[in-house]
Amino acid sequence: MEWTSIVAIYALFWVVSAFVLLPFGVRTPDEEGVAKVPGQADSAPVNFRPGLLAKRATILAAVLCTLYVLNYAYGWIEAEDLILWGPGAE
Repeated sequence: MEWTSIVAIYALFWVVSAFVLLPFGVRTPDEEGVAKVPGQADSAPVNFRPGLLAKRATILAAVLCTLYVLNYAYGWIEAEDLILWGPGAE
């Protein structure tokens, strides 16, 4: 696999990881006991920390990308293994 392909796959994993991790650790004003700003949504986060989110997404994307590249190299799970029903299923 080319290194440029690995970088592109890592970038995709990073974006997906960031979106998956967005709701974790976020607290609303009602949970924190903080007054809301007029016009603020009830679900708006009080403690949004993009730096921490980026660090977590970087670590998760690195693990997932490593597993993906190792699976590509060693063929642990192939496309035929993902056929659960229909023609070709055993």
